[in-house]
Amino acid sequence: MAPSAPTFTIGIEEEYLLVDQDNLALRDAPDALMKECVDELQGQVSPEFLNCQIEIGTCVCNTVGAARDDLKRLRSTVSRVADRYGLVPIAASCHPFADWKDQRHTDKDRYNTLSKDLAGVVRRMLICGMHVHVGIENPDQRIDLMNQLKYFLPHLLALSCSSPFWQGQDTGLSSYRLTVFDNLPRTGLPPRLDSWGAYQRSVDALVDLNLIEDSSKIWWDLRPSARFPTLESRICDVQPRLEHTLALAALTQCLTRMLWRLSRHNQRWRIYDNFLLAENRWRAQRYGVTDGLVDFGAREIVPMQALTEELISLIEEDAEVLGCVKEIHTLRDIICSGSSADRQRAVYTEAVRNNNPNALKTVVSHLIKEFHQDI
Repeated sequence: MAPSAPTFTIGIEEEYLLVDQDNLALRDAPDALMKECVDELQGQVSPEFLNCQIEIGTCVCNTVGAARDDLKRLRSTVSRVADRYGLVPIAASCHPFADWKDQRHTDKDRYNTLSKDLAGVVRRMLICGMHVHVGIENPDQRIDLMNQLKYFLPHLLALSCSSPFWQGQDTGLSSYRLTVFDNLPRTGLPPRLDSWGAYQRSVDALVDLNLIEDSSKIWWDLRPSARFPTLESRICDVQPRLEHTLALAALTQCLTRMLWRLSRHNQRWRIYDNFLLAENRWRAQRYGVTDGLVDFGAREIVPMQALTEELISLIEEDAEVLGCVKEIHTLRDIICSGSSADRQRAVYTEAVRNNNPNALKTVVSHLIKEFHQDI
């Protein structure tokens, strides 16, 4: 008997950086700040690996509209509490001029163990991401959809890029975050798996050897969540603008439903080798939305504007059912206004043209403004 339809519930996690209101540099979060946030937001907020970071997560939401309400509340609460300590959050995957060597990791058992196990690699993790969970209750269905959904990971990355600067330099990449993150083990595109059982046996092999305590230490771009009956997309840079977060979450949700919808007609998305998908992943990481990705069926590079229109058309039915047509159409705004990486570069270029000696601080001010514009 075929498994029942998934619920396609949605949950969004975001990581923010905390900057000093005066000099716009990173600052550690005081214990009192974290305590206030935890008291107000309960289990929806937590410290991150570095002291200058904070992570939030929405409730399980039936619609992207419900996620909007929750995310507004989370962002505004963190901002309000941080303000009392002279801090302000930004949602960008890299701080434009901070040096990772100046940061300290959070003194908790989990992070102390990470620091010990991953040594110098994890010390460079001055990066923030955005994770989207989509409810897929049947484990084997979760694996089957993961095998197909990974084709679209480069598209999601290209639309989300927000980390062009690293330690005061323009890297030439749109998502430098991924360059840093890929130094960790067990990252990158997920392998093709035959079943939930095959996945669990691989996880158990590492757990039995005491190499990892559980599957939460598998950091693929897309994975079965370790805690929830969901597929968890981890490819995206975090978004300065709340509405862009919601557009990318809606796209993830709709693509997952579209692939399930195909299965109802005994159809499926063609599965390409990771070697080919990695080429598109690199192109997304390098160019964001300013260039195109490879259409392997047509054997040509297609501009992101055209690919985005194809995606919107492909998931039109699913967006209607899931009630997120508006959010899906917001993807066009990312194409028109550029990704955050493009907008950050534009702000920096304008500041340099005006002989502003603090051009990178101008970028941080821009990120602060974008964080608050929709909340």
